[in-house]
Amino acid sequence: MHSTIKKPSLRWLAFTCVCLFFLFEFVVRIEPSLAASDIAHFLGLSNTEFGVLASLFFWVYAPMQLVVGLALDRFGVRRTLVPAVLLCALGAALFAASDQLALTAVGRLLTGFGASFAFVGALYVVNHQFAPERFAVLSGIVNAMGMLGAAVGAVALSGLIEVNGWRPVFLLTGAAGAGLFVLAFLFLHGVRTNESRNSHLLAPLRTVFSSRRIWLIAVVGSLFYMPVNVFAGLWGQQEMIKDHTLSPVQAETAVSMIYWGMAAGSVLSGIVSDWLGHRKWLVVVTALLAALTYSLAIYGPTTSVLQSAALLFMGGLFGGGQMLTFAMAKEGEPTEVSGSVIAFVNMVGIGSALIFQPLLGYLVDLEHGSFAIAASTIPLCLLASALLALLVREQRHPDHISATRATT
Repeated sequence: MHSTIKKPSLRWLAFTCVCLFFLFEFVVRIEPSLAASDIAHFLGLSNTEFGVLASLFFWVYAPMQLVVGLALDRFGVRRTLVPAVLLCALGAALFAASDQLALTAVGRLLTGFGASFAFVGALYVVNHQFAPERFAVLSGIVNAMGMLGAAVGAVALSGLIEVNGWRPVFLLTGAAGAGLFVLAFLFLHGVRTNESRNSHLLAPLRTVFSSRRIWLIAVVGSLFYMPVNVFAGLWGQQEMIKDHTLSPVQAETAVSMIYWGMAAGSVLSGIVSDWLGHRKWLVVVTALLAALTYSLAIYGPTTSVLQSAALLFMGGLFGGGQMLTFAMAKEGEPTEVSGSVIAFVNMVGIGSALIFQPLLGYLVDLEHGSFAIAASTIPLCLLASALLALLVREQRHPDHISATRATT
């Protein structure tokens, strides 16, 4: 049986802690993009090489998702997330403190290792501590916390970096992570599960890997998430500067609107989806609308920061529909493997950055600094996501139907 926190206040406190961890994780994930040119110049890297350095986060983050899912299904969040927060903070500090490429790379890898527990751990708390019909909305709130943190943090940190340089600001981020570790150590209690203790540790993976449906949903989610991974997370600021003649702060302000849109869209899509009782068609429609708005933002002739920001906000708003892929995947399987299912979908989604972040850097170098061809991958991936989502079969396992609903 799942061990549920009985006091609502403690349950919401645990929820707040994991939301804050995801917020912090997202800030350190995108932080290199805020000073891409400065970091590349400091380390003597080309665009392609810097793309590889930044993507090291995902080289460890993505494969760790399988370990994270198994660890959560076996041990719960207390013994996994608390040390993960500390490792994530230490990695961010090492990235900033080192002037050697090898140590900088180690810091990025360590950051990815700790961060790998954040999002899945938060959704694990939602899945095990709240009613099933709340999953889409609360998971949307989790995502909104990360997006809002990235939006506010990106603009604020961009301004600080312009004044103080990137290294002191990145060190400050690591210190904030240390403070979050103290909070998690003090308040993250009581969220654990015992179902899988009587089964083989790797048993959930058999369910995940043998399901074509889970694989399909994971690919849909990864293509849908590509603009956040690549445009918002790394190359968007430079594209806005070069093709739309915005200043660095203006460009980051415009790109940060993707996160504001994702924050609103994640919650809104969860509310609408729970109201309708369906996920699939919302994923299809929002992916198509996201493809349209990103195309206008990237290829439109505007040089206005307000127009670019408005279009990117809409792209993020429709991109919030991507969160429904997690609900689609886990609702088709028993609760005791939910951690592994969610982690696998997240692994494929985040892992796509390993391909697309360096790919865009390569295409930009190939075109002598032009983003025209490289940026076309964004709407194309969204279109592919919508088309593949049409093939998904919606289903719901009895474990994900509340007792009150089951009796009606």
